[in-house]
Amino acid sequence: MTATRELLLSRIRDVPDYPTPGVMFKDITPLLADPAAFAALTDALAELSTRHGATKVIGLEARGFILGAPVALRAGLGFIPVRKAGKLPGATLSQAYDLEYGSAEIEVHAEDLTAGDRVMVIDDVLATGGTAEASLQLIRRAGAEVAGVAVLMELGFLGGRDRLVPALDGAPLEALLTV
Repeated sequence: MTATRELLLSRIRDVPDYPTPGVMFKDITPLLADPAAFAALTDALAELSTRHGATKVIGLEARGFILGAPVALRAGLGFIPVRKAGKLPGATLSQAYDLEYGSAEIEVHAEDLTAGDRVMVIDDVLATGGTAEASLQLIRRAGAEVAGVAVLMELGFLGGRDRLVPALDGAPLEALLTV
């Protein structure tokens, strides 16, 4: 796993002062452009999904779609997109959550999750944990179980793990990299 971590980390580009001055943005597009690195990431996240007994994978908008769909395919699981409010047609479950300045809302198709599903949440980054926490609430409201949360990278200095661990209620939180 050390070799995989080194490969992944080597393909993440630091972009200073983006999107605002003082922020060091972690750009994963070089990783996605490298087939070996993207395959290694997909394999690692698929293995975590399988190990934790997932039956479905949720990808959080938007980069969670890019990572979650191939993970689901590799692991032989269904993929469910969790979208920003108003982006899905038909009956949805929605969950509002607080941001640093304001609030947001995410949605999932109501029929995509059922009792008996074990759901792994996939995203690129765990920052403050608000979106991931809201997705856990959606999973449980649909009657499904949380298999865990798996991310490429955790921004440890933002405290997302501290916020998310109580909401996980014993389910694992896996970060391939912590920066």
